[in-house]
Amino acid sequence: MDLPPEATRRAAPVSFREALGFWFKLGFISFGGPAGQIAIMHTELVERRHWISERRFLHALNYCMLLPGPEAQQLATYIGWLMHRTWGGVVAGALFVLPSLFILIALTCVYVVFGDLPLVAGMLYGIKPAVTAIVLQAAHRIGARALRNGAMWAIAAAAFVAIFALDIPFPAIVATAALIGFIGGRIAPDKFRTGGHGGSRKDYGPALIDDDTPTPDHARFAWLRLGKVIGAGLLLWATPMLLLTLGLGWEHTLTQMGWFFTKAALLTFGGAYAVLPYVYQGAVGHYGWLTPTQMIDGLALGETTPGPLIMVVAFVGFVGGYVKAVCGPDLLLLGGAAAAALVTWFTFLPSFIFILAGGPLVEATHDDLKFTAPLTAITAAVVGVILNLAVFFGYHVLWPDGLGPHFEWPAALIALGAVVALLRYKAGVIPVIACCGLAGLGLQLAGLL
Repeated sequence: MDLPPEATRRAAPVSFREALGFWFKLGFISFGGPAGQIAIMHTELVERRHWISERRFLHALNYCMLLPGPEAQQLATYIGWLMHRTWGGVVAGALFVLPSLFILIALTCVYVVFGDLPLVAGMLYGIKPAVTAIVLQAAHRIGARALRNGAMWAIAAAAFVAIFALDIPFPAIVATAALIGFIGGRIAPDKFRTGGHGGSRKDYGPALIDDDTPTPDHARFAWLRLGKVIGAGLLLWATPMLLLTLGLGWEHTLTQMGWFFTKAALLTFGGAYAVLPYVYQGAVGHYGWLTPTQMIDGLALGETTPGPLIMVVAFVGFVGGYVKAVCGPDLLLLGGAAAAALVTWFTFLPSFIFILAGGPLVEATHDDLKFTAPLTAITAAVVGVILNLAVFFGYHVLWPDGLGPHFEWPAALIALGAVVALLRYKAGVIPVIACCGLAGLGLQLAGLL
């Protein structure tokens, strides 16, 4: 255990093997999106196992909330790194992702092979309206936290108009919001100030990494260590990218996927729902890797599996690799699996670099971090972007053949029921998806679809 002797007197040391068992288990039970995943880690690590104190846990979480990428996976990486050095962080972060990757590859295989069967089609018919309701709930949840004054509402409305009516790319919206926040934070700081997690300070007893536990040597900032982490990260990104470019060419599907999802990984401020419009613009609109309907189906599958929701990129990669036959016409499923693994690598690599490089800077102070003004503005803009995503999904679910007289009333009723269940009765995502899927299956068996 890489902690000072003072810390070990507070709680029993945790071996790497014991931590490995927990991170492996977490990868299979991390349902419920980032809020549910963070709650699971808090219950297990702070309340039950006493591996880390409440204050240190929230301190790490606040840093992860500042970063692009899935905050729950980054939090697991951070705690694993703090406890067991670099390999502890790598193992914790990887095991948070790998179970979801393998499950999604298996489900996507079933989807592309059997997706047209009536029973499967019926279930998907019911799940798609649920996905629309879930995205709407995400906009409501983030908006309730971010839109605290007129300036934030104005930024959210402008972002919605920009992406919905003007078709402005998501990166441009993020950059503009950051600039507004940078300027606004100096002109009207009160309008651009908000807090991170950490309102409560409950005492769960002495922890292995407690409030006053000295920072271990490996977590202290050093320029040489920072250089090594950044250099290793760039090498791990550049090597496969160079091999793809030299071996397959820059225009090959796999090479373009590597480049595209690298950019996507750096734009996930606000979580997966925020980056999905960017993924849609590129994967559906620009590259043609999948159709709008398939994108909705992919999000539905992503909602039903453990791990970060951004793992939907594995579905996008699989379908794109399958459609483009990246391994040849006789190896379509292998090509899909290879593309799914590839995009997962390029999507999550930056998250590990952010934690291993920035962790020592965070450990230099145990004061709570606050959202910067640019990030506050970005979060507000994300609300408008997610609302646009809900409108996009709703359009394709309710008018699958294009805007016209054919309106899917059964889908509209399922969507309404899902919205009421999620917003009024605070039902869980998984039960809502299951009920909506069964409703679609019932309609199919009754011959109403």
